[in-house]
Amino acid sequence: MTDEPEAHAEPELPYGVGPWPGGADAWPDDPRYDRELLAEGDRRNVVDEYRYWSMDAIVADLDGKRHPFHVAIENWQHDMNIGSIVRSANAFLAAEVHIVGKRRWNRRGAMVTDRYQHVRHHEDVAEFAAWADAAGLPILAIDNVDGSAPVDHADLPERCVLLFGQEGPGLSREALAAASATVQITQYGSTRSINASAAAAVVMYEWCRRWA
Repeated sequence: MTDEPEAHAEPELPYGVGPWPGGADAWPDDPRYDRELLAEGDRRNVVDEYRYWSMDAIVADLDGKRHPFHVAIENWQHDMNIGSIVRSANAFLAAEVHIVGKRRWNRRGAMVTDRYQHVRHHEDVAEFAAWADAAGLPILAIDNVDGSAPVDHADLPERCVLLFGQEGPGLSREALAAASATVQITQYGSTRSINASAAAAVVMYEWCRRWA
């Protein structure tokens, strides 16, 4: 098994739009539009604003308005949640997603949103921490360990990296040591933790609630 990202295809979805009404003579004169999509229809999982746009045009538009928070995921067990976290990062318009550790990750949960989201790889925690320090971004570890601040009361800087761990074991000792603060999600039931991708979505939403 290699450490390269897994290939995946754009899913066929039961919604979207058909070919541009009126045929080729009525196509918009705008370079952002993809002629193949105009001719055949657009069944991608994109908001209506981006219907018929090329992927490059969508990425360029998103790049002009991305939020200044980053999302990092420590990948040392091939966690199935990573794809879902990437999908949430796209939904909440994170600046970048960082995969820390193994390069290979299951992309099915991303539902091809990784095509619209910048994803950067770091060999290990030390390399990732050095990058964050050079970028002037504090690392906030998301884990329910002793001393963690509840997310609704925690300091979430406008420019930061939200670091998430694996389902079950959470973050490694190295990752926790690299963080400037640790944040947890307040829970009220019997289980010790919630799904990693669900936790990521909660914290990203809380950042957006304050800053977006």
